[in-house]
Amino acid sequence: MDSFKAECKKHDLKITPQRLAIYREVARSREHPSADKVYRKVRKVFPHISFDTVNRSLITFAEIGVIGVVEGHGEAKRFDPNLEGHHHFRCIRCNAIIDFYDKNLSALKVPREIQRRYTVLNKRVVFEGLCDKCAQKG
Repeated sequence: MDSFKAECKKHDLKITPQRLAIYREVARSREHPSADKVYRKVRKVFPHISFDTVNRSLITFAEIGVIGVVEGHGEAKRFDPNLEGHHHFRCIRCNAIIDFYDKNLSALKVPREIQRRYTVLNKRVVFEGLCDKCAQKG
């Protein structure tokens, strides 16, 4: 929480009880929550908070680099508290997003064509398929 507060101060972002609750909820989660899921949890503590406040806060947190964004592939954006270099497996049935680490994937070289045309800030591999629970269901 101290590093979150320090980043907020560094970016002149006011530290409010609502923002602390929103960040805390993402940081606690192991499932890459959507803004709606965070909103439903935070609303229990702050019943008058709006979805827009939660969503804008999450986007701001991603912009200042205290959380990551996992695109939902047609679904809602999901948020990731894990800023350490890692990759994802996404279940196409239940939409679970599972973190995993692989040195070989992390060491993938960016193709020269991409390097020439773009500035790469992050490398992340996403595998898609069925998670173990969904695969067992058939």
